[in-house]
Amino acid sequence: MAEGGRQLPDRTGGEIPRSGVILLLAAIFTAAACAIVYELLIGTTSSYFLGDSIAQFSLTIGFFLFAMGVGSWVSRLIERRLLERFILLEIGLGLVGGLAVPILYAAYAYTDHYRYCMLLLIVGIGGLIGLEVPLLTRILRGYGSLRTILADVLSFDYLGSLVAALLFPYLLLPLLGTLHTSLVTGLVNTTVALALLLYFGQHMERARSWLAAQGVVVFACLAAMLWAAEPLRERWESALYEDRIVFSTQSAYQRIVLTEWHGDLRLFLNGHLQFASVDEYRYHEALVHPAMALSSSRQRVLIIGGGDGLSAREVLKYPEVLEIDLVDMDPAMTDLARRDLRIARLNKNALSHPKVRILNEDGFTFLQQPHEAYGVIVVDLPDPRVAGLTKLYSVEGYRLFKRHLSPGGLLVTQATSPYFAREAYWSIAATLETAGFVLFPYHVLVPSFGEWGFHLAGEGELPIAEVEFDIPLRFLRAELLPSMGVFPSDMERLQVGANRLDSPLLSRYYREGWGRW
Repeated sequence: MAEGGRQLPDRTGGEIPRSGVILLLAAIFTAAACAIVYELLIGTTSSYFLGDSIAQFSLTIGFFLFAMGVGSWVSRLIERRLLERFILLEIGLGLVGGLAVPILYAAYAYTDHYRYCMLLLIVGIGGLIGLEVPLLTRILRGYGSLRTILADVLSFDYLGSLVAALLFPYLLLPLLGTLHTSLVTGLVNTTVALALLLYFGQHMERARSWLAAQGVVVFACLAAMLWAAEPLRERWESALYEDRIVFSTQSAYQRIVLTEWHGDLRLFLNGHLQFASVDEYRYHEALVHPAMALSSSRQRVLIIGGGDGLSAREVLKYPEVLEIDLVDMDPAMTDLARRDLRIARLNKNALSHPKVRILNEDGFTFLQQPHEAYGVIVVDLPDPRVAGLTKLYSVEGYRLFKRHLSPGGLLVTQATSPYFAREAYWSIAATLETAGFVLFPYHVLVPSFGEWGFHLAGEGELPIAEVEFDIPLRFLRAELLPSMGVFPSDMERLQVGANRLDSPLLSRYYREGWGRW
């Protein structure tokens, strides 16, 4: 027994004191935390670019665990110089994981092979962490019984995973964004490797120099990338958008990008167009005014989504409106719509109007709470491309909406394109009808989007032919509305299923529809 605690033999030829054991356990804790962050980054970035977050995270988790198993199996082939190999793996994990998001950005912007790059990164990171755990167990074999060693190693490994899972959504992603988080996490991995090398270097004279050189080179590479991260991100994002980027940020929920070219301001969320200022009025007039004109009450209006303030702008044209509750989960979006002069000019400062109350919370959660009834509910959500959004397009969601309508009140929802995503559009119709609504499906051409669809829903007959608009509008006229409910053969109704919480058909219909284009 040496001073300071039990000494442990290692095939490096040296001995590991108790402080070294603690350092190695801290290393596996850090490695596990970093690996989970890398996998969350890959799943998140892939969800931004490809949509369908369930598929992206399912692939990420599945291939990661598979690669960990392969790495564990391969570790049996390593018989000598275990500590050196462990430090080398830490350096490799820092390099591959730290560059994961930059590689994905470049793959999406400049190649057609994003999916292959994604899977290779997942397998690479999973394989490296899979190698580390059995190697560390063997390094610590003299610390106690196998049962004790495995318990210690796996405990620190799982604890690191938990810490990473908590830090990622609440701290790392909102504060740093995906690109910076990837590079910072890689630097943490590499720093741990250099710390191990500094502590154990005297036991590995032959390998110390080249391990140190590799660690320093990887650290310098990641640090340089971090220093140049903003220009690089701007360049990669510019390759994704046709127009000049004038604003971009990563919120806790989504990537928000504004572009502008020759006076046309465009908003993108996770790479998907939300409005173009040159023609957004066609979309928002068609969305808001049929419901406002036909409802028996306009005093209280609920807007779910619509964080850009453009639907609120249209609702505020009615002087009898007393209160507008706008529920949008992302405070970064509503803050931008209030403070950015370009959007505020477009929405006519609607979100700063005293009649408008902004509630930054989940729409489904909001609907589960009691509220005074609304005469009009406007559902201005992004398209149901991911399962997380489809809950508000579900039978259960629409029944919650129905509970919040006053007698004679109306609900209107955007419903994606009846041309590009025909099955998804009519699935929303079937879902509303299953929830007990009477519908008026209609569509309009919005040049930036193409042919776009809506559903106006109430509890009784909708007198579309009697509608009158008593406010000035740029596009919509009363005589146009009945014809907007006529669908040509390539957009007419299909027999498709209703979307439910336990059977989210809608996101599949949506992906299949848009996937054809």
